[in-house]
Amino acid sequence: MKVTFAARRPEGQYALAIPVRGEDMLADRLTGLDEAGRTLAARAADAQRFEREAATIAETFITEGDTARRLLLIGLGGKRDDEALYERVGGALTGRLLTSGETKLVIDVSGLDFDGEAAARLAYGAAARGWRYDIYRTKLGKKAKPTLEEIVVVGGGDGADAAWEHKAAVLAGLSFTRELVTEPANIIYPETFVERARAQLEGLGVEIEVLDEEAMAALGMNSLLGVSLGSVRPARLLAMRWNGGGDAKPVVFVGKGVTFDTGGISIKPALGMESMKWDMGGAGAVAGAMKALATRKAKANVVGICGLVENMPDGKAQRPGDVVTSMSGQTIEVINTDAEGRLVLCDAMTWAQRQYKPEIMIDLATLTGAMIISLGFEYGGLFSNDDGLAGKLADAGMKSGDKVWRMPLGDAYDKLMDSPIADMKNSGPREGGSITAATFLQRFVEEGVKWAHLDIAGMVWANKAGHLFDKGATGYGVALLDRFIADNFEG
Repeated sequence: MKVTFAARRPEGQYALAIPVRGEDMLADRLTGLDEAGRTLAARAADAQRFEREAATIAETFITEGDTARRLLLIGLGGKRDDEALYERVGGALTGRLLTSGETKLVIDVSGLDFDGEAAARLAYGAAARGWRYDIYRTKLGKKAKPTLEEIVVVGGGDGADAAWEHKAAVLAGLSFTRELVTEPANIIYPETFVERARAQLEGLGVEIEVLDEEAMAALGMNSLLGVSLGSVRPARLLAMRWNGGGDAKPVVFVGKGVTFDTGGISIKPALGMESMKWDMGGAGAVAGAMKALATRKAKANVVGICGLVENMPDGKAQRPGDVVTSMSGQTIEVINTDAEGRLVLCDAMTWAQRQYKPEIMIDLATLTGAMIISLGFEYGGLFSNDDGLAGKLADAGMKSGDKVWRMPLGDAYDKLMDSPIADMKNSGPREGGSITAATFLQRFVEEGVKWAHLDIAGMVWANKAGHLFDKGATGYGVALLDRFIADNFEG
């Protein structure tokens, strides 16, 4: 979607949106219209019970010269403590107009205290909500096809174009993540995930390293490799390195990349299994974040690592009761082959720590259904061994809109993962399932490493449209990781 910024409204045909704060006099916000237009807009807003709540819309048509113009009043709310407000407002406008027949939207913020950053955030939300992936839809009806092509933000002040460069980079990463998560499992599997990462990232200066199954076996990654035993798709470990911060140690992101999860021998129910193509949402977020950082030439050193496997049932598949030795040397009794994500992550985390010696490591994973039971679809779960790191991630989540909520860790939960015949088991009791999964991963965090685990099971896919996404892949995690790096590692 094309995005531009202007000092005044353009000529010609377009839909016009005017944001209104809770405390604004509506007449003041409509001064750019003639008397008839102001009267009609005010009456339409009153008839629709428009009370300026954040991202709510009152819509009507007015006459400007010989043009019938669609006018949308959109609320900014009465509070200003919602860091992601402007993104939500922009997204709500696109959500209303995407398939409306309108091709151009002008958002006039003149008279509001919008600086260039706020204007860019508004445009980002509008553009992010416009993402669609219709390449497999050969019979899409005319009224279902997107028509909106251009966003113009008027009156945003100086600095909007510069601020948009950063937002556009995040949008590029977001789009890449959504593409990866949306594609079916016969298109995106470990080898093709790597191919797409190469195509998207190497030209931007990201260094790519890939370990095949032979290389991983030589390193002792039996935990990760055990998950892929039942699949004809060979596993891969993908490392993406961006060097923009001199000699500083890299921040490491690790993503769970189960490109399809049947549950293995502990097979899932058939109903809804098609959705398990998005079980690589953590790896997708890591790859998208790397694209965002590289696109905007971030002044930081960051490594993104994706453990990529397909979990299938087969005569060679891993069985419940098997014991595997991880790369760390710790042994794991496999109680449930559907608790496979942690088996992938633990070896990826060990390799990351030995290869890059990071001070900070963050993993992202669609790890547990228990996380959805705990937090629904509003927050990702945050677990960490460091209060400072947890606070920075929570702050980045609020500012970006990718919200996280901190969950507990502790010895009482950790003991639930002890096995009678191995160092640990991969699945504990039903109660506290997301917490015991996190304690399993914590056993693979080496001394001195500040670590955070983001269980994003409820966040990477949506069954209904939101402010920044249509039904389907959300791209959750890209903006969060980008904001975390920007706020804490770039001067």
